[in-house]
Amino acid sequence: MTVRSAPSSRFVRLFCLLLIAAVATTGCKSVGKMFKKDKDADEGQPVEAIYEKAHKAMTNGNWSSAETSFKRLVAQYPYGPYTEQSLIETAYAQYKSGKHDDAVSSIDRFIRTYPTHRNIAYLYYLRGLVNSSRDTVFLQKVWRLDVSRRDLATPMQAYNDFLIVVERYPNSRYAEDARKRMLVLRDTFARHELDASLYYLRRTANVAAADRAKYLLETYPQSRYQNDAVAVLLKAYEGLGNATLAADAKRVLQQNDPSHPALSGNDWPDYPSNLRKLNPFAGEKSAVDNRDKEEAKRKQQ
Repeated sequence: MTVRSAPSSRFVRLFCLLLIAAVATTGCKSVGKMFKKDKDADEGQPVEAIYEKAHKAMTNGNWSSAETSFKRLVAQYPYGPYTEQSLIETAYAQYKSGKHDDAVSSIDRFIRTYPTHRNIAYLYYLRGLVNSSRDTVFLQKVWRLDVSRRDLATPMQAYNDFLIVVERYPNSRYAEDARKRMLVLRDTFARHELDASLYYLRRTANVAAADRAKYLLETYPQSRYQNDAVAVLLKAYEGLGNATLAADAKRVLQQNDPSHPALSGNDWPDYPSNLRKLNPFAGEKSAVDNRDKEEAKRKQQ
């Protein structure tokens, strides 16, 4: 007698498939509810509670969570003092988390919407901070790439932002620090011109070297690199065979920096060795770096 077990086996397999499908459906719903709960965590909460949560995240340095909560607050409560402050805090959280483009967009949107806001000076100051940090990328920290050798568009924008704070809001609490940051940026721009003039000087393009040095002195007077610019003029005029202008440059340099290496008969500028370029791990160096190193040693003595 033959036992027919096939229908029973098919029934068991069908039952197992239905059971697995039911469990999977229940599990997916549970997971979906879990994500939905996280997504709507602030929905229906009082504006004060959402702001406090976001502010606490800021205090703990959790910039991403703070940005999310501030945005949820603005979405639920689009008007009011908490909303305005949340927009400002959103830009700051984006700045601290390295989202520089997002931060600038948030700041620009706020300035257009609230041009006479009581904290408008801070927004311009914050935009200056963001633009100052925009080029401070990972490679600059690791490879020690100098900002003055990069594109100066964003540092120049930062300078203009700080200038707005100083000129329009001179009595604000941010004006003094904005002035200090402008001086640092001016030195960055001056160094850029000095590096260019030294580049031309090394290639005996003495006219171009003198032009860049004069531009530095005229555009960024009293900068950290003004004496080096005069030294470039001295070397350039000597290279051109113009004894009169070389003597004038030497006299000015002796008056302002009598210990400058260009006056001591040393081989100045002290250009880095060409062999350095063959080392991919050496980082960038120029004659300005060697000059800064010598000056630091002299101050320590």
